[in-house]
Amino acid sequence: MAAQPRAVERVIEPTPVIEGAGVRLRRSIATATLDYLDPFLLLDNFESSDPDDYLAGFPWHPHRGIETVTYMLAGEVDHRDSIGNSGMIGAGDVQWMTAGGGIMHEEMPRPGADGRMGGFQLWVNLPAELKMTQPRYQDLGAAQIPEVRRADGAVIRVVAGEVDGLTGAVTEIHAEPEYLDVSLPPGVSFSQPVPRGHSAFAYAFAGEGVFGVGCDLGYRGDLDGELLVAPRMAVFGDGDEVRVEARDQAVRFLLVSGKPLGEPIARYGPFVMNTREELQLALRDLQSDTFVWRDDAEWARRRRTWSR
Repeated sequence: MAAQPRAVERVIEPTPVIEGAGVRLRRSIATATLDYLDPFLLLDNFESSDPDDYLAGFPWHPHRGIETVTYMLAGEVDHRDSIGNSGMIGAGDVQWMTAGGGIMHEEMPRPGADGRMGGFQLWVNLPAELKMTQPRYQDLGAAQIPEVRRADGAVIRVVAGEVDGLTGAVTEIHAEPEYLDVSLPPGVSFSQPVPRGHSAFAYAFAGEGVFGVGCDLGYRGDLDGELLVAPRMAVFGDGDEVRVEARDQAVRFLLVSGKPLGEPIARYGPFVMNTREELQLALRDLQSDTFVWRDDAEWARRRRTWSR
């Protein structure tokens, strides 16, 4: 049986927001238009040549129950956290942070040599059994991200997932994610298998392209899809593969997919749990200075209690 290409079910126009201490962003997930795309909780695109848009950064703040994925296109972000990690991620780098049972950190952007700063942050939900797990990082420099260069000029950076037999740099993530940065020159087509049942979206951030097949006319592989002019996001329906075509212009986009959890969600800012009671516990922990995950007997007892 031939693979069924996915149709575009929704086109999302990013919402301007101000976060942290005054950082201007474009948000496509966690808005009034699209609150949640299981297992993805938030997608922000930050891009500016004006330091006033981002230098205030994201001072000390908590996370619990999620993973945050920061992918840099330009500039740098200095980071440090409550368990002793610190460093810098720059253009082309990826940081996949599993907040687990609790971490405090800060992220402070600064421009690159050309004055630009830009990139993405994605939040991925954790299943109930991993929400109180030990925090960890997968920090990957630009040179560690595998890159596929096809004869037709397509260039695919494989952060997570697999393209043409090449496995992405980020591994051992529960959601079985695919995270690709795809550049297509004019006149080039691209297709990528995506497991049936997984949520999938594409975010066009440069140029324009045609995504998927016609969602309102039924399935026929020869039908046009949705024209996305950057910045726009396409949410795909189910199927076996995603198709994209650059026509008169080049296009660059993220293609992201992952396995839905199908679990209840209780969220409050940087905390994403399964029940309201778990959120209240997170807030009490924050107030009583017992929020940050520790490798000790008390936290071992709490994790055993949590998993019952």
